Amino acid sequence: MITEDILSKYKATIGIECHVQLSTQTKLFSGADNDARDAEPNIKTSPIDFGLPGMLPVLNKNAIRLAILAAKALNAPVAKVSRFDRKHYFYPDLPKGYQISQMYEPLIQAGYVDAPLKDGSVIHIRINHAHVEEDAGKLTHFSSYSLIDLNRAGTPLIEIVSEPDMHSPEEARAYATELYRLMVYSNVTLGDLYHGNMRFDVNVSVAPVQSDKLGQRTEIKNLNSFRSVEKAADYEIKRQIDIITRGGNIDQETRGWDEAKQKTTSQRSKENAQDYRYMPDADIPPIVLTDEIIDDIQKDLPNLPQYYRNKWADLNMDGSVIEKLLSNQSYAVLVSNIQDKANNDAAKRVAYWLSSAVEQNDEESTSIAINFSPDNYIELSEMVANNELSSTAAKEIFNELMTSDKSPRAIATEKNILQISDESAIESVVDSVLNSPASSQSIEDIKNGKDKAIGYLVGQVMKQSKGKANPSVVQKIIRNKISM
Repeated sequence: MITEDILSKYKATIGIECHVQLSTQTKLFSGADNDARDAEPNIKTSPIDFGLPGMLPVLNKNAIRLAILAAKALNAPVAKVSRFDRKHYFYPDLPKGYQISQMYEPLIQAGYVDAPLKDGSVIHIRINHAHVEEDAGKLTHFSSYSLIDLNRAGTPLIEIVSEPDMHSPEEARAYATELYRLMVYSNVTLGDLYHGNMRFDVNVSVAPVQSDKLGQRTEIKNLNSFRSVEKAADYEIKRQIDIITRGGNIDQETRGWDEAKQKTTSQRSKENAQDYRYMPDADIPPIVLTDEIIDDIQKDLPNLPQYYRNKWADLNMDGSVIEKLLSNQSYAVLVSNIQDKANNDAAKRVAYWLSSAVEQNDEESTSIAINFSPDNYIELSEMVANNELSSTAAKEIFNELMTSDKSPRAIATEKNILQISDESAIESVVDSVLNSPASSQSIEDIKNGKDKAIGYLVGQVMKQSKGKANPSVVQKIIRNKISM
């Protein structure tokens, strides 16, 4: 068993390679449909994707545009000249026998990502580079055979390669989360993790704390959630330390993550880069860009997560609330719009309601249906501020408002949950409760300084008013009458 004392004697080093599927309509080098989600196998293809003789690739201009946007989000310069290379290796789902990628002159150069941690600190992670490439197909394995689906073959990707700047599973998860948000907020990718729009390859090594050399690394392939990035890194760190402490050696290999068993498993020994026999692709001319072209593309970059963090600084919200809002770009935009159209109080109120809605779902989910009209949420916030709704009623209306076109007032009227704040209307109910023999002891307790006893009387008024009376008004009237 690996104890905390043993763990403290080793330092983990983590680097992540992330494949980001670009949200183009067609594939990188063919006119086939790029959206293969839930499609029948091998129908989102063209002769180019099958690697048939005589078929020549034609570069998708929009893929390069999206990659240039990604560079801006990664704080990375764009190469004025970049080229494609052929990466030779054999897989059944790679019909040409080589993958078109960028080895020697990638489009996106060195940058960085600043990822916030749960304790409020920020980890600075350098980006080595990011290159444009095509995806391979997909193999589905059965007990005695495998089937090939080439729907994914030729899908445009950028592969973002980080430096090994992470040293804990928590840091790896924070980086993966922030990288995901940067790519989604930039409109570079749809960000559908379930369908593999972003896949993380996590490289892990461990070495004694006092060592100035990195340990032998392993690569955990194709992780598609932030949770699995964290859990796989945690397992692999402990697995490697266990082997080292028992006198063994770490094999350089590719490993997979078994979600059901929560463990990594060996897949194959790791080849070296020279085995791929990279060579320039003679069919694709170099990409030549000017400053004007790059600036013209990047000027339309949408607001990124840090923009919203800065804008919400005056709201004094919990960090956890901010992170939940940022889990879906539409939530961030909605709260920002409310902040612009109304005030900070309304924005903060809606932010906490949204945060609660996210909390009831998977925090990695981006599929919560919601009506994004800010006016309705502003109206709901004003109704709460004017004591027309209790907090419970407001939450009930908010939940319905997320999928309804009705106004908050219309919903409240239909549900008959508008709160009564008119003192004259509440006073008769209070008189009824105070005149009840069951209230005499509570009245006496209040007179004798036992202030908590007022809770019983307020509860009885709320019960008789069917929850419509404003509790603060009820309490005020009760105190006035008892002190008379």
